[in-house]
Amino acid sequence: MTFLAMDVGNTRLKWALHAAPRRDAPVLAQGVQFLDNIETLAEGDWSRIPPPQHVLGCLVAGEAVKRRVEEQMELWDVSAQWVVASSEEAGVTNGYDYPARLGADRWVAMIGAWHRALKLGPARPLVVVMVGTAVTVDALDATGRFLGGLILPGHGIMLRAMESGTAGLSVPTGNVVDFPTNTSDALTSGGTYAIVGAVDRMLQHVRQHCGAEPLCLMTGGAGWKVAPSMTSTFELVDNLLFDGLLEMASRRFAQ
Repeated sequence: MTFLAMDVGNTRLKWALHAAPRRDAPVLAQGVQFLDNIETLAEGDWSRIPPPQHVLGCLVAGEAVKRRVEEQMELWDVSAQWVVASSEEAGVTNGYDYPARLGADRWVAMIGAWHRALKLGPARPLVVVMVGTAVTVDALDATGRFLGGLILPGHGIMLRAMESGTAGLSVPTGNVVDFPTNTSDALTSGGTYAIVGAVDRMLQHVRQHCGAEPLCLMTGGAGWKVAPSMTSTFELVDNLLFDGLLEMASRRFAQ
């Protein structure tokens, strides 16, 4: 019962074909494609893999991109299910004011993080950080309830905002240093420390609210940029969204 998981972000589409909708199922094929090149999938990578029997996707890029992805899936006799956040799924409870308005990527990442944490030991509070085009910092208590989270711009958005809002400012990406002495380093360091500061503040809130030390998990394509500057203990996790999609699929497509 082959299963295709898709993570369609603001920049890239990542996919993985699994032998079954389970966390322990072997990966048969995987790939990544920039959104500008989605139209190459049906005649390219996807033409060389077995047709999936089930498809579950997480998409934040909008309806137009979703239609383009679905057009590429017409080579198979299968329809995709697209994640929409609900009030509860896979052991995680959604505390958002309007649960369905929570971003699908945040919801999937929290589900993946929750089950990853449960495999490490007794349940404990979590802070889940995704660093991509945007940055999200989300908190769960030790019962798996989503308490709330932060959204802030990623490095690229911060730099473009500074360039567009500041006359004559157009500089290459710099390095993160303690005491920047040029504009490139000052911008890169400022953006990185803003993200690190948001994570530290959320960790502080969770400690005070839950009375326990939270586990911090970081993921996302730009996580490696922030990781060296983190001041708190954390784990950098590849493909946390795929972990969440597999947990959801194991329940949705169970026979």
